[in-house]
Amino acid sequence: GAYTYSHGVEYAVEDGRVTSADSLTNWVEGVLEFGAGRIDAVLFCAAWRAARAGDEAALFDIGVEADCWRGTSEMALEATAQGRAFVSTMQKVWGDGVITRWANAMREDDRLPSYPVAVGIAAARSDVPLRDALTAYLHAMAANLVSSAVRLVPLGQTDGVRSLTSLDGAVTVAVDHAMQTDLADLGAAAPMVDWTSMKHETQYTRLFRS
Repeated sequence: GAYTYSHGVEYAVEDGRVTSADSLTNWVEGVLEFGAGRIDAVLFCAAWRAARAGDEAALFDIGVEADCWRGTSEMALEATAQGRAFVSTMQKVWGDGVITRWANAMREDDRLPSYPVAVGIAAARSDVPLRDALTAYLHAMAANLVSSAVRLVPLGQTDGVRSLTSLDGAVTVAVDHAMQTDLADLGAAAPMVDWTSMKHETQYTRLFRS
C-alpha cells in the first residue's frame, strides 16, 4: 500500500516546490540524505544487526526509538500502517518467529510496528546482506516518491525514470552514512519536508494519505 502515500510531495507540488524532474530529484535527495530516509536507514541497520544477534530486547528498544522519530502524524501513519501490513504478510506467509514476538512486544507497550524496523528484522532473518537489503529499501522509498510526483505534477514516465537514475548517488550516500552511524547519533534536518507533510493534513484536494 505504499503507493497511497506521498510523504508530503502532494503539497510540495501544489505549493510549486516540485514542478519538474530536476526539482523532484532535489526534493527526494533531501528526504534520503537529511529526512526520513536518513532516519529509516539508521533504524534499519540497527534492527538488522540486533536481529542477527538474536537480541530481542534491543529490537524492542529500536522499535520504541522508531516510534519517536516521526515529525508529523501522517509520517507516523506511513511508518506504522506499512509496518503492520508488512508484519501481517510475514506472519501469514512465513509463520511466527522473531518478527511476531517483536510486534507483540510493541503492541503490549501500546505501540505499532515501524516499517523500516520490521523490514530490517525480516532481511536479517532471511540472510539478506545489510548493504543489499538497505539499498533495496531506500530505492523503493525513492521510487514511491517519484511515482507519486509522476502522477501529481504530472511528469512523463521517461522523466520519472530519469529521476530514479539520478537518485542512485543519493541512495549510495544514505546507505554509507547509515551503516557508519550509531543509533545514539541519529538525527535529521528536513524542515521543509516536515512542513509540507503538516500542510497536507488540511490540504483541500488530496489523492494521497500523506
